Amino acid sequence: MLELLDSINHWHWLAFGLVLLAMELFGTAGYFLWLGISALLIGLLLSVLPMSWQLQWIAFAVFSLVTSWLWWRKQFNQDVFDDEHRQLNQKQKQMLGQTVVIEEDIAPGRHRIKIGDSTWSAQTDHPIAAGTLVEVTQVNGIILTIEEKKLS
Repeated sequence: MLELLDSINHWHWLAFGLVLLAMELFGTAGYFLWLGISALLIGLLLSVLPMSWQLQWIAFAVFSLVTSWLWWRKQFNQDVFDDEHRQLNQKQKQMLGQTVVIEEDIAPGRHRIKIGDSTWSAQTDHPIAAGTLVEVTQVNGIILTIEEKKLS
């Protein structure tokens, strides 16, 4: 077995990397992408530098972990950014700019208002008379901040 491990050369690593990349084409969602790239890197390094088989496998493991972690960090940051700026399926964000006519007098503080087919917790700093058109100006969790709509 040790003779087999000692006989591994850069062509074996390049072929292994290409096989892993080909497996990625079957839709493994990136699992084999970074392993394949790491194997190709080991093949390129081995063509320039002589390395023992132990060092080859350790370098392969380190490259695989580092490339996978770097991609995960990049993807995680992108997902967080996308979630903050996405409107789809985030009803509270879709409420910004909505207007509604208030059905009863509201004193400053928190109240429930009806928007569409549901009711929302809403807060205001100013008293609002019944029949006034208000606009949702801010969303804090599930609490809407409403202000009297200024007609242009």
